[in-house]
Amino acid sequence: MAHLAKRLADTVKLYDSAKKYRFEEAFGFMTKGASKKFDETVDLAINLGIDPKKSDQMVRGTCVYPHGLGKVVRVLAIVPPDKVEEAKAAGADFAGGDEMIEKIEKESWVDYDKLLTTPAMMGKVGKLGKILGRRGLMPNPKVGTVTNDIAGAVKLAKAGKGEFKVSKTGVLCVPIGKVSFGSQKLYENALELFRNLVKLKPSTAKGSFIRKISMSSTMGPGVKLDETEILDQAK
Repeated sequence: MAHLAKRLADTVKLYDSAKKYRFEEAFGFMTKGASKKFDETVDLAINLGIDPKKSDQMVRGTCVYPHGLGKVVRVLAIVPPDKVEEAKAAGADFAGGDEMIEKIEKESWVDYDKLLTTPAMMGKVGKLGKILGRRGLMPNPKVGTVTNDIAGAVKLAKAGKGEFKVSKTGVLCVPIGKVSFGSQKLYENALELFRNLVKLKPSTAKGSFIRKISMSSTMGPGVKLDETEILDQAK
């Protein structure tokens, strides 16, 4: 840890914390400060020009990243009996109906990354809110996790479809991949994220929608990005 802390401190000395950098330059600082023992996640922190206290300015959406996010996504599909095999064939790690709901109720089972279900099963799944809600696993039709196209939803989840939701402070914190992806793949993932994000500007939000962007790795420094570079291409 001491070695990593020194490398991070040395990296911080290399850049101006008040300056905005192009994506490739900022990524260079990520690699200089990154740990050699594990593949760090690269995150974007995006300050939005909204009032998160207003319900009509809630920003929530999804993104199918062209290069995925560098992690294995474990998918649970809670579906009617006639869709169990469909879900498994599409790649679901776990699939079933009432027996899965019972397992969650009795064991507080949350050993999966994404829970998908159908509208017909949502009434039962909704009763698991206390268990699923605090883990961010509750399905929501707005982000495509409650759907009759269960095979399509499973394939998207396994391929790298991610969800994002603005915090109470008006900031989105979104992973875009791993340091090992390299600058170009991370940039392409980020570009796809912003293509989705700019479409979600609330009609009641005034002024600039995306006000500030910074990039950091798990153990690395936060570096401000020049938002014009990526937003010009995302429009």
